[in-house]
Amino acid sequence: MIANLRSISCLVLLSLVAAGCSSTVTMEDPTIPAPHVEKIPIDVALRIPKEFNNFMHEENILGKEAWSIDLGRSNALFFTQIFGYLFNNVIVIGPDDDARDFQFDALIEPSIDGFEFSVPTQSKTETFAVWIRYRLRIYDREGTNAANWTMSAYGKSQKEGMNGGAALQRAALLAMRDAAALMILQMEKATQISALANGGLATPRAESAVADVDAKPASRRDDMGVFVIGGIDDDAD
Repeated sequence: MIANLRSISCLVLLSLVAAGCSSTVTMEDPTIPAPHVEKIPIDVALRIPKEFNNFMHEENILGKEAWSIDLGRSNALFFTQIFGYLFNNVIVIGPDDDARDFQFDALIEPSIDGFEFSVPTQSKTETFAVWIRYRLRIYDREGTNAANWTMSAYGKSQKEGMNGGAALQRAALLAMRDAAALMILQMEKATQISALANGGLATPRAESAVADVDAKPASRRDDMGVFVIGGIDDDAD
């Protein structure tokens, strides 16, 4: 009897310890400041895959801390907002919708190729950091692949005045803003998407023809002026 009670007590204690080391971060609706740029004169359909709309990253840090980061619908809201700033017109279609039922010049389908983060127990600092690797697949109105663009975005936040979850949430938001700045500044150069305004491609591009822009965040600090506010870390605000 005593042995059973001890076993139960140990299980309860282990459960409490595990619960105390687990953190869940849920993104709030992101806000991307309006940029000072001219819109690209095309109509775009934004197709949101299910796994993109329900993206969650789970990871154990050093075998002690368990983190769950739920980007969820923030991804869809983020791209809807930034494309609204970037293009003449944007319609959002679901993963089960037939694109042929809609009128557009180009269809863009975003995905996340990679997600990483670091916390103070790893970096031995008071900094939380997030890296997101986005991919944009772009198709013309006939369904032909026009571009395949990957980009890496980065954000970091100091823990000062915030708990760990809030600081990591802040870092993720700043990574989204970094991606937004890159899309606004490089979209046309990397994808030539404006060429789709006159119909399908003259010659289909192979899937291997990838426009891959993976610039270091520091090199884009001066470009953040396209926003009313924004930045990739707390200092840039």
